[in-house]
Amino acid sequence: MQKTTFEITKMDCPSEENLIRANLDGISGIANLDFDIPNRKLTVYHEGQLSKIEQSIKELDLRGQKIASEISERTQFEENKNQKKLLWTVLAINFAFFIIEATTGLISKSMGLVADSLDMLADSFVYGISLFAVGGTIARKKTIARLAGYFQIVLAVIGFFEVIRRFLGAEELPDFSTMIVVSILALAANGLCLYLLQRSKSKEEAHMKATMIFTSNDVIINLGVIIAALLVNWLDSNKPDLIIGTIVFVLVIQGARRILKLGK
Repeated sequence: MQKTTFEITKMDCPSEENLIRANLDGISGIANLDFDIPNRKLTVYHEGQLSKIEQSIKELDLRGQKIASEISERTQFEENKNQKKLLWTVLAINFAFFIIEATTGLISKSMGLVADSLDMLADSFVYGISLFAVGGTIARKKTIARLAGYFQIVLAVIGFFEVIRRFLGAEELPDFSTMIVVSILALAANGLCLYLLQRSKSKEEAHMKATMIFTSNDVIINLGVIIAALLVNWLDSNKPDLIIGTIVFVLVIQGARRILKLGK
């Protein structure tokens, strides 16, 4: 049994973990995947297929590179029976907040909230791909990934056009109080998802839960929308909201590109 460790610089939340799991799905010889998200490390226990594993990790554009490979005597791995239940839970939370943020974003005229809702939808897609690919065929996984990726890109492009329209026109100011309240709730939801996922890990990693939460892109985005809301109120301008919306739409498209790589 080989034990190969990868450093994956852009792996900072469970969404990237599930992208990697989905992309490695179907490679024969993999016995176990051990993720250390806070330290951005992945340890793969496998029999051969190293070049294929390495290629599958690199093609996700997460800056993954092999840092060590050695022989391991380990042959037994604990199976996490609660993993599927946890994935359904975080999928439900993310999808619920996609609906909440999209609805309140449109009502309050906040592109920041609308963009963040698409980021929540992107996470839902990732968890969904992981769930529906379990026990399914590689072709099924690829089809789901393609549909999810293209749908996400279409929504982000529509968002870009709406940002441009609002930037050029005279629009009402977003409701900054709605932006703040909903973003705080979304922040709490992301923290809960990270906690639930991390709870399934070994106890030795429990002390890193807080680090995961504060290094997560989702949390940074939530804080960005809150800051934008404060600037909207302070500057009496919708520009901060449009700027944060644009930034998040770019991140959503980058995430969609990674999902599309699963469909190749």
